Amino acid sequence: MVITPSELARQVRLDALDMINKARSSHLGSNFSIADLLAVLYTRFLSFDAARPQWEQRDRFLLSKGHSVAVLYSVLARVGFFSPERLKTFYQSGSDLLGHAHASVPGIELSTGSLGHALGVATGIALAGKRKNQGFKTVVLLSDGELDEGSVWEAILFAQHHQLSNLYAIIDYNKIQSLDRVDNVLRLEPLRAKWEAFNWEVLECDGHDYAAIEAQLKAFRSSTQPHVLIAHTVKGKGVSFMEDTVLWHYRSPDATEYAAAKKELDHA
Repeated sequence: MVITPSELARQVRLDALDMINKARSSHLGSNFSIADLLAVLYTRFLSFDAARPQWEQRDRFLLSKGHSVAVLYSVLARVGFFSPERLKTFYQSGSDLLGHAHASVPGIELSTGSLGHALGVATGIALAGKRKNQGFKTVVLLSDGELDEGSVWEAILFAQHHQLSNLYAIIDYNKIQSLDRVDNVLRLEPLRAKWEAFNWEVLECDGHDYAAIEAQLKAFRSSTQPHVLIAHTVKGKGVSFMEDTVLWHYRSPDATEYAAAKKELDHA
């Protein structure tokens, strides 16, 4: 069955809401901000075979902001890596669907959650692919707050030095990190100019516009530069009272909030 990005994004938001509510865990805002990006990646951009998770020519996707893994688990289930029934075990005793991304799960390339690491690993994967003349893409999704980490900028420098044109970074630029707005913690602007100064090919888009995301991902042209897409997103996107607020980085919904969020997503 062919699924559209909008259908997938709506389903994974519903799944993530159920998973996080049942687990009494958190990061709904961070999950919802990347749902549309993941929906486009897995329906329009990445090459993979869900029946063969270790297929040698698959594109490698790394979720650097591993605390937002609920929607990624849902995407993987909905595109066939494992049964959606397994999502009910999220964050439960004995389950490998942990609260941060875990590489034992089919489709998860790297255990993540300690921020600032995945782009460095992605550069190594991309360099190996280049040296072996393999055609796969390496794609890594980072948070904006994660860009505070010095290790990220080391990887950015490394990637351009080795001309890793098979490497794609995507920034979930929702402008809120764990306890405050990004501008109040450590200002990133001018963000585009910083990446360009490190000799990356840079594009930007609305991170909730499916057509724009797909078009920009496919618009990269440089054969010598790594690529970065700065996706302007809204934390908590899809549920009105969760949108653009710090509160929903860590908060678990109570019964009333869960019901209200469910109603909004059901009628989206």
